[in-house]
Amino acid sequence: MERNQPRTQPNLIYVFADQLRLSACGYAGDRLSQTPNIDRLAGESMNFANAVSGHPVCAPYRASLFTGKYTTSTGMVINEISMNPNHRCVGHVLTDNDYDTAYIGKWHLSANELGHHFETRNSYTPPGEHRLGFDGFWAAYNFHHDYYGMYYHADTADKIPMDGYEPDGQTDMAIGQLRRLAGADRPFALFLSYGTPHDPWTPDNVPAEYLARFKDAEFALPRNYLDADDPHADAWAKLSSEERASIPEWLRVYYAMTANLDWNLGRLLAAVDELGLRDDTVFVFTSDHGELFGAHGRKGKNIFYEEAVRVPFLLRQPGRVPQGETDVCLNTCDIMPTLLSLLDLPVPSEVEGTDLSPFALGEAGEEPEAAFLQGTGATADWSDGHEWRALRDKRYTYAIYRADRQELLFDNAEDPCQMRNLAGDPGHAAVLERFRGLLARSMDRVSDTFESCTWYRDHWTEDRRILRTATLSAG
Repeated sequence: MERNQPRTQPNLIYVFADQLRLSACGYAGDRLSQTPNIDRLAGESMNFANAVSGHPVCAPYRASLFTGKYTTSTGMVINEISMNPNHRCVGHVLTDNDYDTAYIGKWHLSANELGHHFETRNSYTPPGEHRLGFDGFWAAYNFHHDYYGMYYHADTADKIPMDGYEPDGQTDMAIGQLRRLAGADRPFALFLSYGTPHDPWTPDNVPAEYLARFKDAEFALPRNYLDADDPHADAWAKLSSEERASIPEWLRVYYAMTANLDWNLGRLLAAVDELGLRDDTVFVFTSDHGELFGAHGRKGKNIFYEEAVRVPFLLRQPGRVPQGETDVCLNTCDIMPTLLSLLDLPVPSEVEGTDLSPFALGEAGEEPEAAFLQGTGATADWSDGHEWRALRDKRYTYAIYRADRQELLFDNAEDPCQMRNLAGDPGHAAVLERFRGLLARSMDRVSDTFESCTWYRDHWTEDRRILRTATLSAG
């Protein structure tokens, strides 16, 4: 049975962007980016240089983040289905151990319609079990990506307008919460879920001053751009000729959104310092997944390529977490047990991820051999033919598609753009066999039987809601 903790634990601030890929951060080597605050935080943090999104889609990522489980155990196999609340989540552990919680921004776990994003029935999550233990301050919505003239919900269905640019208003709100929380005698956990730099990447969806910073920048197509659509792509990943022509301007807006995000992160970090919270707070900055912008003939995410899965993951607690870099393979489901351990809180026995807190503390620990990645269907529709499984270790990415059993193997050290598939190379036969065995063991450990997307629709859901009575196993 979990014990109540004395009020001496560190605080937690968890900030995550939406669709920010690692390669768009200055500290990762991008010369076009303007991310001085992210870069400064990287210098003050333990940088998890091999952090990946275990399922690079918005809702599946969030389900794994909050449960510490893989997608095939949460059932959140696509976007726009409603999460089963019968999991022991990070919010429950925090609340039960006297943490004051605050959640601000995108939630994306309790809407059950494809479309109708702005309808209250899809945007509002009422107090109770569907907030997954976040029982404190709530200023959230399921999802939307128009960043002007938007709104959030508190504890009623009323839409509360957000004046100005949404990330600016969300940061103001987060700073206000920090002022409230800093004076209390309870530890707190603040989650700030930004919507940017997710599309639409139109000039009217970002402040003009940030867009102006990039007016003379030259944005080119990716080195691994392909003119033809990936044959495994779903409808969200395919590119029309007009969209292909728009990629450089999409990138301009994306980088402008990221620069604004960086400015807001700087304001939040300044408030942490002003309120004397720096030393007593575990501060995390990360993202749910990346974006391809035409790489490999795809847009969006929902694929095992580096542009989609590689994300920043910076963890800071001065005086305890050393400044530096670790190359341990950090997966999304590892975040919950790692953070709970750093807070000296119990990790639920049902968690499937690995506690990597020793690596955050600069210590030795048992490393995962690779991160196990899952793709379980189309981004937001019950459509078969797009499912895949993958592994990413410190050097290689191995993947296999369900539909045609095509295998892919990339040496990310020698081929960072992943343009040469080595699966048929006799010189890599032993590597391929190693990954085949490791994938079989990884899937077996969590009862992942590589089902089709519609199998989950037919066996786990009703009206796009994951059934409470469903056995949370594919076996």
